[in-house]
Amino acid sequence: MKIRCNREHLADRLAQAARAASTRANLQSASHVRLTATSGETPVELAATDLEMTLRVPLDADVIEPGAVLLPAKITPELIRALNGEHVELSAGDDGRVVVTAGSSTYTLYGLAVDEFPQLPEIDHEHLFETDCATFADVVGRVKRAASRDESRPVLTGALVRFEQERILMAATDSYRLAVAEAPLTKAPPETVEAIIPVKAMEEIVRLAGSSKNPLSVSIGEGLVTFGIDGIWLSVRRIEGQFPNYAALRPEGIEHSITIAKDELLEVVRRVGIVVRQNTPVRVELSTGTLSLSARTADVAEGAEAIPAAYDGSETIEIGFNHEFLRDGLESVPGDEVKLGLISALRPALIESVDGSFWYVIMPIRI
Repeated sequence: MKIRCNREHLADRLAQAARAASTRANLQSASHVRLTATSGETPVELAATDLEMTLRVPLDADVIEPGAVLLPAKITPELIRALNGEHVELSAGDDGRVVVTAGSSTYTLYGLAVDEFPQLPEIDHEHLFETDCATFADVVGRVKRAASRDESRPVLTGALVRFEQERILMAATDSYRLAVAEAPLTKAPPETVEAIIPVKAMEEIVRLAGSSKNPLSVSIGEGLVTFGIDGIWLSVRRIEGQFPNYAALRPEGIEHSITIAKDELLEVVRRVGIVVRQNTPVRVELSTGTLSLSARTADVAEGAEAIPAAYDGSETIEIGFNHEFLRDGLESVPGDEVKLGLISALRPALIESVDGSFWYVIMPIRI
């Protein structure tokens, strides 16, 4: 195998593919990026997998001799980027060693035998449909922070994603908060499809897509979900299990509700949050004409702020929230205003966009 290509392009593409490589010591072959050079439609492809998520990344290169090699995912992108010169050559024999040449520099990488690399899933081209990439990215951005990072509850590390003929709907929860977002689609599947998809994988495809103006290709199969954008393909195992009934978790009987400028409230939440340490809550008090926020950490600091609020209720309500969860919810609301709905100090609160396209349930903390 021998190829020649632009050095920076190779470094960028290797870094993209390497994000799917395994970091587990017992998966040595999966800690590599496979480079395959052919004379076909995609002459050079970089591929990596951790057995859950797979990335296939095209590479613009001149194929001098076809073949395939495994490149250590951890050091190869860094090495290529550090070399001098505009172009770089990679050549390999049958022993797995890859000689990297750029200018006066020559390095040898000790890869593994190609046949040790895990078998990659096939791309289901038959069931692919196109959807709006920017809309998908926006919705992912609104719900992703509500997903759990606890791998012991796999279902909650993903988001329920439903593609309908005119809209996309997404929900994520870690059992302490719930985010639900929807948006209209100009490109959608012929029939409704849904799956629980790992948030990590959706964040990765959004990152790879960047500001692309091209549509996002999606295929939701029995056990696999595949995304494609600008020649890059990401496949991930869909999460099996029952996602919580998010609609039933939306609070009912909200008696105390205000609509307030989002940025003004968010600035106060961020400032008050500076004095929050460990698990101390932010205290929110809604009274006639005023919304007050305060926090106190013993032997560290305390602070309080009040902002005008269009609330004429006779009852004052006090409730405590996790500062990070409160901030995340407010930051995810689209538009200039936010609706805040409270029931009591011990009942979940509702943060909602004015147009209803996003809502966020947050559990209280006893104060």
